[in-house]
Amino acid sequence: MPLQQGSARMRQRTVLLVGIVVLLAALVLAVVLASLLTHGRQEVSPKMLKWKDRGTTKNLQEVILGRCYNYITAQHPELGDKDCLKIWESLKDAFIYKNPCNITPEDYQPLMELASHPIPCNKSLFWSKTGDLVHRYTKSNQNFLTLEDTLLGYMADRISWCGDPSAPGINYESCPKRSECESNPGSVFWKMASKMFAEAACGVVQVMLNGSVEAGAFRSSSIFGSIEIFNLDPDKVSEVHIWLMQDIGGPQSESCSGHSIQRLISILEERNFKIICEDNYRPVQLLQCVHNPDHTDCRLCTNSS
Repeated sequence: MPLQQGSARMRQRTVLLVGIVVLLAALVLAVVLASLLTHGRQEVSPKMLKWKDRGTTKNLQEVILGRCYNYITAQHPELGDKDCLKIWESLKDAFIYKNPCNITPEDYQPLMELASHPIPCNKSLFWSKTGDLVHRYTKSNQNFLTLEDTLLGYMADRISWCGDPSAPGINYESCPKRSECESNPGSVFWKMASKMFAEAACGVVQVMLNGSVEAGAFRSSSIFGSIEIFNLDPDKVSEVHIWLMQDIGGPQSESCSGHSIQRLISILEERNFKIICEDNYRPVQLLQCVHNPDHTDCRLCTNSS
């Protein structure tokens, strides 16, 4: 009888151990399956969208904050009440985790309000196809301001940014070109900033155009031609001075009497602006001559016998 009881207990223990082993095996299998499923989900999770332009500028937050603080402390201390942290947050909120082809003006409205500041009368200088020259000129002559010399333009000049619905919400690999979609973060930003810059202009305003461009100095499709001239206020702006600059020694494709300039003058006259056009505005031409002082275009006077 004791032997039979011992055998029964052994069988019970064996069954119990087998059950425990089976249960542990099931648990291990469940963990393995869960891991495989999770790994599979990671592999098919949304990837960053691919575009044709460069991606978001590395260390974007540090770049924006550094430029903002430099502008309001070293360059324009009268704007010291601007909150650079809020400005950065409003820029980030405008595009992070968003499809970069679906950006709207409303996305940037908080940023525009936070970073805007008055533009003194007679200082606004617009430009098209003269980016390098016009900015060399404003650096040497503090009497004029381009959009890139305002807080908004200074922070954003020559950098790029865009978001993506996938984590981390910012695409550092690629961003869409304007040809891929109009409503991309850069295009919407610069259109809004340009509109605001034009609306703030007062007194005499200047525009520097390139007379060596074969297609014509004035283009209706440019930011200046499509946005800025239509947001100048005739009640605030007294005159528009056109500086038509030709490359030193380069092609002289157009003068103030040229077809595209006459079209620009016609548009401005229809909006009741007074216009003055000057070929190769001398102060700017002298800046061009710094790089080519011996050219005939750069001679101030000729030798006389």
